[in-house]
Amino acid sequence: MINLSTSEFIKFIPRYILDISEQLQEAGYHAYLVGGSIRDLLLGKTPVDFDIATNAYPQEVMKVFPKSIPTGAKFGTITVIAQDEKSERFEVQITTYRSEADYVGGRWPSKVEFSREIEDDLSRRDFTINALALNLQRFDEQNPPIEELIIDLFGGLMDLNKKIIKAVRDPYERFSEDGLRSVRACRLASQLDFEIETKTFEAIKETLHITKLVSIERFREELIKILLKSPQPSKGLRLLKDTGILDIFIPELIEGIGITQPKFHSDDVFEHSIKAVDAAEDDIKVAALFHDIAKPRTMMIDDAGVHFYGHDVKGAEMTREIMRRLRFSNNEIDRVVSLVRWHMFYYPSADWRKSAEHLQTEDLGWSDGAIRRLIQNVGGEDAIDDLIKLRIADATSNPKSDFNSQELVALSERIANVRANEMALKVSDLDITGHDLIENFNISGPVLGKTLEFLLDKVIEEPGLNKNLDLLRLAKEYLNKKDLHLT
Repeated sequence: MINLSTSEFIKFIPRYILDISEQLQEAGYHAYLVGGSIRDLLLGKTPVDFDIATNAYPQEVMKVFPKSIPTGAKFGTITVIAQDEKSERFEVQITTYRSEADYVGGRWPSKVEFSREIEDDLSRRDFTINALALNLQRFDEQNPPIEELIIDLFGGLMDLNKKIIKAVRDPYERFSEDGLRSVRACRLASQLDFEIETKTFEAIKETLHITKLVSIERFREELIKILLKSPQPSKGLRLLKDTGILDIFIPELIEGIGITQPKFHSDDVFEHSIKAVDAAEDDIKVAALFHDIAKPRTMMIDDAGVHFYGHDVKGAEMTREIMRRLRFSNNEIDRVVSLVRWHMFYYPSADWRKSAEHLQTEDLGWSDGAIRRLIQNVGGEDAIDDLIKLRIADATSNPKSDFNSQELVALSERIANVRANEMALKVSDLDITGHDLIENFNISGPVLGKTLEFLLDKVIEEPGLNKNLDLLRLAKEYLNKKDLHLT
């Protein structure tokens, strides 16, 4: 935790937040900065947003700020539209002190009571490091110590220093109220590189029946935060596994525990997968998490050892099912599924790699057509970059891999050279249309589709054939040979 004087600390709070505080005070109300923004400021991090708690009731807040929206007035939250000195607009949530009771559905309180006391508000919060309140109305005093401005009823400052996630008061009660808090505990521990306090950790395991009630969308949001905002996402993923949460939402990942890969890997499938996530760039972390998802279901053992034949194809099917269940967008599902499907793409064989001089050859064991077909299969030119990044993360996360980074560097250069030339990767890239084929050969339906696919295959192998007259000639030869124009 950083050690700042109040005058230094205040520099990190936007002017528009201080203006809102002053307006509330001028109207006779309190203003406290609460929640994750204080935690992040004390840790030297830039907060994503700033929330204010006040003793003003929602109707009173809206009188002070005419340009406001009652986004959650039932729960005491009013969103105020503020502007900074550059006229950039921001949404700031101002929430009335409240207490909550009688939670339903593992998520929502059915009883909310507004309060005039900040202590009531802090008592309802999830973790001690989030149950801090910064007294904004005392910032005009003569530079008091920052600790004097922070209300800390539950030892949150001490827990920040000790780097632990600890529930406010009774952890079983906190997690019984809201099942999402269990997932958030794992996410915060991963994101901040903290540990979960023992009683809090045990309470998570004891309240999984409440966690099961959490919507799949809210779990997905927390999962994405673990993947993208953690120094090492594997920490959060292990916590989800150890608490039993992962088994609720993505049980397929649990299947990889204990599935050893003695010949090529030092870790079981689960450990390798989460270490691949650590090694992966942000845009391929989801693909890295699922790239070996089907190994447990495709494992076979024979005299030659352990094999996972077809795990890429089966993995694509499983990834699509999982991501649909987690309600990812269709575009993101298609992108990740394609990466999982092709992450085992062939490049120079092990025997070929033994001779280092082969890295100096021009073709690297690939024809231009093979490269164009790989680009087509994986979904286009942008996707090929992600595929190579996935291959690197897969290999570098495994200390037993005989991966030579020069291979993919050389292959990337070959791909770049092929991409520099004009390519046809889909039917719409052809210098011929379905209408042309209909006019010239009187074909339609499946025959038309097969003919266009045949022409695309030819052009992928030989781009120079992508000329209208050449394509008409090839179509005629194909139709005559297959006698398709008569079917």
